[in-house]
Amino acid sequence: MSYLVLESLTKRFGRETVLEDASLAVEQGETVVVFGPSGCGKTVLLRLIAGIHEPDAGAIRIDDRTVTHLAPEDRNVGMAFQNFALYPHMSAFDNIASPLRARGLTAAEVTRRVEEVATLLKIEHVLGHLPRALSNGQKQRTSLARSLAPGPAVLLLDDPLRNVDAKLRYEMRLELPRVLKAFNATVLYVTQDYKEAMALGHRVAVLMGGRFVQVDQPARLYTRPVSRDVARLFGDPTINLYEAHAESGAIELFDTQFAVPAPSGPCVVGIRPEHVEVGMEQRPGAIPVELDAVTPLNVRAVLLLKTRDGQEILATCWEDEAARFPRGHRAVWATLRPDDLMLFDAASGARLAPRTH
Repeated sequence: MSYLVLESLTKRFGRETVLEDASLAVEQGETVVVFGPSGCGKTVLLRLIAGIHEPDAGAIRIDDRTVTHLAPEDRNVGMAFQNFALYPHMSAFDNIASPLRARGLTAAEVTRRVEEVATLLKIEHVLGHLPRALSNGQKQRTSLARSLAPGPAVLLLDDPLRNVDAKLRYEMRLELPRVLKAFNATVLYVTQDYKEAMALGHRVAVLMGGRFVQVDQPARLYTRPVSRDVARLFGDPTINLYEAHAESGAIELFDTQFAVPAPSGPCVVGIRPEHVEVGMEQRPGAIPVELDAVTPLNVRAVLLLKTRDGQEILATCWEDEAARFPRGHRAVWATLRPDDLMLFDAASGARLAPRTH
C-alpha cells in the first residue's frame, strides 16, 4: 500500500474551487514533484496535507492512518516554505531545534540531531548566526534542516529554491536527492520550474484545473504527454503546434505529406524544437524555410524559421552547429521525422493514440 494517499481532495474558498477530486499516491521514500502553472493549487494542496487547511471533501492517509482532520502537530509532517519562514530572533541552531524542543527531546538529543542535519546540509559553521546574518542559500538550508530534523513521515517542500540565485539552485538540484535519500524521506516537492521538476522527481504529478492530469516519470511526461496542455508545460523553447487534418494514415503539414498512423479527422500536430533538423542543402522530404533569427540559449541555439505560407517553426541545435549559418535571412531546409510528431485532438486537446491495424 502507498505511504501517502490523497483521495478525491476538494477545496473551495468561497465560490472558487481550487482543488476538485485530486487524487495521488506516493510510495515510501519516493520524491514526487507537484508541477503546474501558477495558481493551480499546488501550495493549497501542501497546506491540506500539513493540516493548515481542511478539505471540503476527500481524505488524506499517511502510513495507512487517516489524518484528514488531525491537528498539524499530530500528523508527523514537515514543511519548508519558499520564503524560509525562519524566526528572526533565533539563531540557525535554535530555528532547527525548535520542533525538536516542542516534542520534549533532551538537550543532548536536540544537539545531536541539529548537528547531524546541519553537517549533511553543510551549514554547521553558521549555526550560531541569526537569520539576518545568513545568505539566502544558508537560510534555505536552515529552513530545510528544520523540517528534516524531526524525521517526519512526510516532507512537504513548497518551491524551496525559488528565492535563491541560479548557481545555488543548480547546486541544490544536485544535492537535494542525496539529502532526501539519507533521511529516507517521502517527499512532495512543489515547483513552477519544469527543469527542477524533471531533475528532482522520481515521478512528476502535473496539477491543472484542480486535479492531477498526468503522473509519470519525467522522461515519459516529455515524450508522451497526455494532452496538448501538458506538452506545452515542458520544454524551452516550447513545443511547436499546428492545426492539421489526418486522413488515411497521413497528415499534410507545410505542403508535405507525413505518414502518421492516427485516426482520421482534425488534429493539432506538435513537434519539439530539438526534433527539427535544419540544413543548408535540400534533402528528400525537407521543407523549404527561411532562417529568420538565431538566438544563443546556454549551450544550444534557437533558430526561428518561417515557412512559405508565413508559419513559424522553432528549432534548436548545438551552438557550434549554429555557427555554420551566416548572419541574415537566408533560405534553408527543415526536416521533420514522422516518428517525432505528436498528434492531439483538435477539440479536446487529448493526445491521439496511434491507429492500430
